[in-house]
Amino acid sequence: MSQFDARHVRLLFPSLNIPAASGNLPIFFDNPGGTQVPQMVIDAVADVYRRANAIPGGHFATSQRSAEMVRNAHEAMADLLNAKSADEIVFGMNTTTLNFALSRALAKRLQPGDEIVVTRMDHDANVSPWLRLAEDNDLVVQWADIREEDCTLDMASFEAALSDRTKIVATVHASNAVGTINPVQAIAEMAHSVGALHIMDAVQSTPHVPIDVQAIGCDFLLCSSYKFFGPHLGVMYGRYELLDELPAYQVRPAKPVPPGKWETGVQSFESINGINATIDYLVSIGENYGEGDFPGFSGRRLVLKQAMAALHLYEADMATYLIDKLQSVSGIRVYGITDPARMLERVPTVSFTMEGHLPDEIGKYLADNDIYLWTGDYYAVEIMKRLGLGVHGMVRVGLAHYNTYEEIDRLIDVLEAL
Repeated sequence: MSQFDARHVRLLFPSLNIPAASGNLPIFFDNPGGTQVPQMVIDAVADVYRRANAIPGGHFATSQRSAEMVRNAHEAMADLLNAKSADEIVFGMNTTTLNFALSRALAKRLQPGDEIVVTRMDHDANVSPWLRLAEDNDLVVQWADIREEDCTLDMASFEAALSDRTKIVATVHASNAVGTINPVQAIAEMAHSVGALHIMDAVQSTPHVPIDVQAIGCDFLLCSSYKFFGPHLGVMYGRYELLDELPAYQVRPAKPVPPGKWETGVQSFESINGINATIDYLVSIGENYGEGDFPGFSGRRLVLKQAMAALHLYEADMATYLIDKLQSVSGIRVYGITDPARMLERVPTVSFTMEGHLPDEIGKYLADNDIYLWTGDYYAVEIMKRLGLGVHGMVRVGLAHYNTYEEIDRLIDVLEAL
């Protein structure tokens, strides 16, 4: 296979090639908040309005095309996540909305005094739904802590939070604040050992690493396609027996079977068709740059596995370079895993503070230099408090595979001039 070529990939993304007002091409390091999309995704979204602008279920052509697009998208996401069935894939407005809906459905299984485990690493989309559920149903919330030195999950703290009253364990796969990849297979096993369900937030891992829900063993997984080069859309995987058993909130005429029972109201069919093109794009990455033997995988699932494995390796090298360069700048402190030998234990989301400068000040300065990124807490409220950064947060540089080493060098040059 060819060595990964970001320059070729960048040609497929229109927004990467539109100059800013200064005449320079902007640098997109805001990827954890939302990635750019290739032209094929833009075309797929527009195609719905041209050829399939109808609700599925009718006998006429546009309705049938719409239904086919929706079926294909469920199958495409099932392949990306290695779900057993396309019926285990649910589409919705976004991860937060889907997680609140899931929490309401799970309420029916819980009794006062039951316990929920959440972590101080998670985005609040995988915290607030469970805090509200606990508040509304007299449940007990247990918190798993982090290790401050490398911003990894404290597994001893996590294990101590579990008990025979634990019914739900909600953890993130990869941190949106510091990039840490959690040992989710072990977490799922520990949750199941006490009879709990494991809900996994994979919003930040899906763009960067291969995901196999069957191997991980999670009961539910949530992600958002606009974080992996697609349109704004939430995606939830759930084990079919749980999706079938749980009471979803739906209108009476809706079919009471998954996944439709969970897809409340009329969906964004244009966004759902964008998923088809997003997966096609990732398949093209696998066909051009993927390699490796993955026993048990074949067809599109194998190519997607190879694609994401290739991106993980490429981005690990870029993250190593970025962290090394940032640490060479006077006054900068990088949070999270920084050991080059451990780069595969993180995604390329790198956050830092700089002595003498507030994160918001740095963010504005970088924006003025056509470098786009986020500052603050990024809704990762608890980890910021835990690190003593709850007031101002950090500066977050989020790489994607279309970023380049030259862009990192430009960032460092601008920071050194601050």
